[in-house]
Amino acid sequence: MIRPCPTCGANNRVPPKHLSDTGRCGSCKSALPPVYEPIEVDARAFAEITREAKVPVLVDFWAPWCGPCRVSAPEVHELAREMAGRSLVLKVNTEEHPGLAAQFRVQSIPYFVLLRGGIIIAERTGAVPRAEMRRWFTMAA
Repeated sequence: MIRPCPTCGANNRVPPKHLSDTGRCGSCKSALPPVYEPIEVDARAFAEITREAKVPVLVDFWAPWCGPCRVSAPEVHELAREMAGRSLVLKVNTEEHPGLAAQFRVQSIPYFVLLRGGIIIAERTGAVPRAEMRRWFTMAA
């Protein structure tokens, strides 16, 4: 994954297994913080990140036309910020990636899945309060 340096703006290639780590910019040597916002993924990025992540991964299956998805989006974004370094948050647009939705048997959205080592730890359909999503991570520890 390519991540811009917050200090100098240089693009840095970060392997999926290090997305939750603090790294260092290859150009200016400033700290690159762990990913702190949801990552929009396709099937390839989804497979790489869920396979290699050292931390639990929350996946938000959503679509642009879905009202409850739009309501949940700010909560998901804030959760990603709160859990930076301890988890990763992925967003899968079910309109663009129906194969991923089918793989997880998504029947309605938003649909949330928490994975640890590729194993489902928690899952839930519908809008979920951030506090509940945060509790899921205690099950994955």
